[in-house]
Amino acid sequence: MEIILGFLIAAVVGLTGMGGGSFTTPVLVLLMGLPASIAVGTAMIFAAVLRFLAAPFYLARRQIHGRYLGLLLAGAVPGLLVGTWLLHYLYNESSKSLVLVIVGALLALSSAITFLPKLRNHDFARRRGPWLSLLALPIGIETGFSSAGAGALGTVLMLNYSELPVPQVVGTDIIFGIVLAFIGGGFHLLWGSINTTVLLRLLVGGVPGVLFGCIFANKIPARQLRMAIAVIAIVLGVQLAWTGALTMYRGHNRSSEAKYKPNPPAEARLWH
Repeated sequence: MEIILGFLIAAVVGLTGMGGGSFTTPVLVLLMGLPASIAVGTAMIFAAVLRFLAAPFYLARRQIHGRYLGLLLAGAVPGLLVGTWLLHYLYNESSKSLVLVIVGALLALSSAITFLPKLRNHDFARRRGPWLSLLALPIGIETGFSSAGAGALGTVLMLNYSELPVPQVVGTDIIFGIVLAFIGGGFHLLWGSINTTVLLRLLVGGVPGVLFGCIFANKIPARQLRMAIAVIAIVLGVQLAWTGALTMYRGHNRSSEAKYKPNPPAEARLWH
């Protein structure tokens, strides 16, 4: 299952530049049963390798804008550090369900941005470039906390607030995602919050999948595919949030029942 899923997710990344974290994290939690923090760390490393393999295709075509990439990283890297540390310190036995809810909500919201009315200002980056760093800050925070955002939100930001053509947006965003994924993944490696077995199986399918996607990237209508990807990611994010909320509700009920459960009589306790 991991090999098949790795191929499908990687093909999407190669075709559109998005979907690595948005798909991998909920799939690892919902289908593989991994804890949220382990799923995020594993998804980060997986996405980093996929983007690293896809990058040469865009570098060879010179479809990367160096200045905008630097501005995006200047804001996103500090945000990434904040999001990664928040996930690490918030995640414990008492808050596992809350983390699931937050991660699911972030995944769904970041994917839903694809369908929001676009307030385009293609001269924004050229005239007010440093502001790109400020807009990239929350993208970094979300990427650190949920492993998603660099693909979906980075692409949306550059499509609507820069003059770059779509191929150059995708290429710039892929390099952007590589840097964030490697930095965030490095912290997860240090903390041991990565499932190596699942990661290797994902990569067995993911390596040929991302190469397949990059080769056919110019032959498939990217816009329609992005819409379909966003819908699936929203469904997965909502399902993840629902699972966390349901677990929180059941845990609250159990604690309430234990709190108000009457104690047995003294004679019964002595007899026991």
